[in-house]
Amino acid sequence: MMWLLACLLVPFVTAVTCLFCRGNVRRVRIIGVSGAGILFFASVMLLNETLASGYIVIQMGSWQAPFGITLVVDLLSAAMVVITGLIAFTVAIYSVCDIEDRLIRSNYFALFHFLLMGVNGAFVTGDLFNLYVWFEVMLIASFVLITLGGGRDQLEGGVKYLVINLVSSILFLSGVGLLYGEVGTLNMADIAVKLSEAPNAFSVTSSTMLLLAAFGIKAALFPFFFWLPASYHTPRVAISALFAGLLTKVGVYALIRSYTLVFYTQFELVQDILLFLAAATMVTGVLGAAVQYEIRKILSFHIVSQIGYMIMGLAIGSALALAGAVFYTLHHIIVKTNLFLIGGLIMRKCGTGELKKIGGLYTTMPLLALLFFIPAFSLGGIPPLSGFWAKFSVIKAGLDDDHFILVTVALLVGVLTLYSMTKIWAEAFWKNAPIEQSEDLNRNVAFLQNKLGFSLVAPCVALALITVLIGLWSEPLFSLAERTSKQLLNPDAYIAAVLERTTDEPIVTLDN
Repeated sequence: MMWLLACLLVPFVTAVTCLFCRGNVRRVRIIGVSGAGILFFASVMLLNETLASGYIVIQMGSWQAPFGITLVVDLLSAAMVVITGLIAFTVAIYSVCDIEDRLIRSNYFALFHFLLMGVNGAFVTGDLFNLYVWFEVMLIASFVLITLGGGRDQLEGGVKYLVINLVSSILFLSGVGLLYGEVGTLNMADIAVKLSEAPNAFSVTSSTMLLLAAFGIKAALFPFFFWLPASYHTPRVAISALFAGLLTKVGVYALIRSYTLVFYTQFELVQDILLFLAAATMVTGVLGAAVQYEIRKILSFHIVSQIGYMIMGLAIGSALALAGAVFYTLHHIIVKTNLFLIGGLIMRKCGTGELKKIGGLYTTMPLLALLFFIPAFSLGGIPPLSGFWAKFSVIKAGLDDDHFILVTVALLVGVLTLYSMTKIWAEAFWKNAPIEQSEDLNRNVAFLQNKLGFSLVAPCVALALITVLIGLWSEPLFSLAERTSKQLLNPDAYIAAVLERTTDEPIVTLDN
C-alpha cells in the first residue's frame, strides 16, 4: 500500500518543491529529474506488489466502500502506472536540454509533475467522480504546459485543446449525474453490482453513451479526434512527447475500465458502436497522416490511427483481444513518445520539421537514422519489433471472432502506417539535403553538435532498446497482458476486493 500512495505523493511533493525552488534553475532540474526517477522506482515496486497480491485496495479515511474514497490497483492499473513512470523519467531527462531556463522559471517541472499526479490518480481511482477530478487536474496542468512560452501557435493549440476537453468534462459530469440518480453511488464496483440487478434501461443507456463520448474525446476517437493533430505539434518537443505517450491512453484506460467493470453487463449495447469507432478511427487517422509533410503532424495523426487498434481489442472483447489491447497500449506509449523525441532531434539538427526542407541525415547522423528506424518501423508492425506482436494479437483475435471486415481495415491501415513512416525516412534521411540546409549546417556544425547532448540522445536510445527488447523477448510483457486480460474478464474479483465480499470468481466474458 505504501507504493500506491507513493505514486501519488511523489509527483505532488516534487511539484511543490519545484515551486519553492523556482528561482534556482539548476536545482529545479535536478529535483524534477530525481522526482521522476523516484516515481519510476515506486511504480515498479507497485507492480511487483500487485503481481503478488492481485489487487491492492486503500479505503481513504477508513471509510469503507462505497461511502469513502477508494484507491484500487489491479494489473491494468499497475502496468499503466509503471509505463507512466518510465515515460516521465525519460522525458524529464530530455527536458534538461529541451526546456530553456525561462520556461523552467515558468514552473515547467512543477506542471510536469502535477500532470503525472493526475495521470496516476486516474489509473488508481475506484470512484467515477474522483476519476473526473483527476481528469481536471490533468486538464489544468496540460493546458498550461501546452501554452507555456506564450507563442501564437501554442496559444491557438491550447485554446482548441481546452475547449474540446471542457466539452468532454460536461459530458462526463452529465453521464455521472444520470448514473448517480439511477443507482445512488459513484463507486465503480458498487455501480457494477447495482447495474447487474435491475437497471433502468433508459437511464443506463443514456449515461453509457455520455461517458462513451466523454472518454472518446479524451482518447481522440472518431469523430472527436480533430483537436489532437491541431494542438500536439505546437508545444516544446518534451511536452508534446509526454502528451503523445500518455494523455490519450488515459482515455483508452477509462474506456477499458468502464466496459469491463462499470458497464460490463451492458457491454452488448455498445459493442457494435465500438467496433465501428475502432475502424473509423484507424482509417481517418492514417489518411490524415498520409497527406501531411511535417514530422510532428504526421506523428499526431498516427496517435489517432493507433488508438483504433486498442479500441478494436476492447470491442472484440475476448481474452486474446483484451490482452492484445493492453499489450498494444503499453507498446504504443513507448514507441510514440520516442518518435516525438527523435522528431525533436531532427528539428534541432535541421531547424525545421518540414520534410521538404530537410534530407541527408542518413549520412550525416547515422545514429539518429537508426534511432528513428526502430520505433518508426515498430509502429508500422515490422517483425521482430514490438509493434508486430501488438498488431498480430489484435488481428488474430479479430480473425478468431470472425470480424473479417475490421481485420481487413486494420491490415490496410498497417500498410498505410508503414507508408507514412517510409515517407519520413525517405525525405529526412535518404534523399540528398537541400542546398539551403547544407549551407546552414556548414556554418553551424559546432553549434548543432553541442545541441544534441547526452540528455537529448540517452532517452531515445533507452526507449529504442526497450522496443527491441520487447520485440525479441515479448513473452514476459504478453504474459502480463494475458494475466491482466483475465482480471478484466472477471469483474467479480475486482468487486469482491473493493467491497470486501467473498466470491468464487466466475469468469464473465464480454462477448457472451
